[in-house]
Amino acid sequence: MAPVLLLDAATFTNGWWNDMVEQPAFGRRLRELRTERGLSQAAVAGDNMSTGYLSRLESGARQPTARAVAYLAERLQVDASEFDAPSVGSVAEALALATSADDGGTLEKLAAALKQSPAVDPTLRWQALWLLSRAAAGRGERRQEAEYLDELVRTSEELMLPELQCRSRAQLARCLRSLGEIPGALRAGREACLLAHDHKLSVQDTGAALLTLVSVEAEAGRLSDARAHADDLLAVVAEQTGTLRAEALWSAATVSFRQGDPATARDLLEQALEEFDSRLDLVLWMRLRLAAASLYLQVRPRRLDECRRRLDEAEPVLGLVGTPVLRQEMLTLRVHLAFEERRYADARAAYDELVLDELRLTYRDRIRLDMLHNRLLIEEGHARQGVQRLRELAEQVQQTSNIDLAAEIWRALAEMPAVVDAAAGAETAAGAGTAAGVETAAGAAADRSDGSAGSGRSDGSGRSAPSARSDRSDRNDQNDRTEEASRDGRSS
Repeated sequence: MAPVLLLDAATFTNGWWNDMVEQPAFGRRLRELRTERGLSQAAVAGDNMSTGYLSRLESGARQPTARAVAYLAERLQVDASEFDAPSVGSVAEALALATSADDGGTLEKLAAALKQSPAVDPTLRWQALWLLSRAAAGRGERRQEAEYLDELVRTSEELMLPELQCRSRAQLARCLRSLGEIPGALRAGREACLLAHDHKLSVQDTGAALLTLVSVEAEAGRLSDARAHADDLLAVVAEQTGTLRAEALWSAATVSFRQGDPATARDLLEQALEEFDSRLDLVLWMRLRLAAASLYLQVRPRRLDECRRRLDEAEPVLGLVGTPVLRQEMLTLRVHLAFEERRYADARAAYDELVLDELRLTYRDRIRLDMLHNRLLIEEGHARQGVQRLRELAEQVQQTSNIDLAAEIWRALAEMPAVVDAAAGAETAAGAGTAAGVETAAGAAADRSDGSAGSGRSDGSGRSAPSARSDRSDRNDQNDRTEEASRDGRSS
């Protein structure tokens, strides 16, 4: 069959044709259009063009004729003007460049190539999305990271590899947790753990899935489930010595602290600090010290000297591996430390410096920073405004199912009854009722933080898979806790 020309003669004599067919740009664009569609050179060449001629066109060794352009446009089912589209390189080329160079420009080209090639091979798409999602996480662009991870989960379904299905869901759960989107994080975390359990995946994949689920369950206030899965996690990594074990000890410490056992939390975290070698991962080495500093700021009595020591250990590393996210985490802890040391002017100055930039902190850290800002308002003589904002913040957090975090805010209010009374402008008796109401709200939220029983399926090895309760049941449980905590909070 003779080729059908898609361009008339006038098109080729108006100057556009000569500009369009500059080599090697034309050949690169031709190859992109072909590979995007998963076509071989033979399939595109068809009966009226030799594969050798097509190959020379793609390499830029031959200048195409008008008839050749029209024929190729027909074979690729595109308008001939597509050959004039700016070339961003194939996904494979962009991926090779991005993995061998640590700069934002190559990542931007990779994202552009991926967007322009929706039909790219799913294996290449997986690799590109994984790299782009990790880069977004490092920059603190968590909403962008979540978008990449959503697509990564869909790509893993095309590939049907349990390892990739598990990894994409574990990363999505971690990202959604950092955004404060707890119900979605719980679903993704449970799916990751079930995949690891059912397919008997490696220690690394199983541990990473459990690690994420534990952190999400702790954030959701499901401390019994978190404790059970933290114990499973520690058993899985018992023979490990690297990053996974250090993160497991850190995660177990978090659960212990939120269950009211700061001594065990401290022992677990100090064990991670002692065991972990900075040569394995300098960023994790620093983050463990930031975690320890945070713990010492929250225990009773405060251990401010130890907090400062851990921050001072981590500070020099910022110059080597510091990212905007890590710098903000460090400064946030400095703000909290200044507040606890009653250096309110220093705390305010550091806070103002921090919020000048776009905050890249996790949802939990942003809420705790907002909480500290309101406590600073109280210390600066704006008690009514500070107390009101703390109450609003607690109710807002409850609505996102972050029950444990909401309980922390209510407890802070319960610990300052005189301020609450003064802010309410009530008489002594009425004020006592107000303070008691805040204490009731804090107690209700704290009680609900440990209101779910751990359950799972045993695989015969002493390890259990996470509960597979329906999402509807989860939503009902969360709604019940939120409604009760919110009702108690309003009574204050």
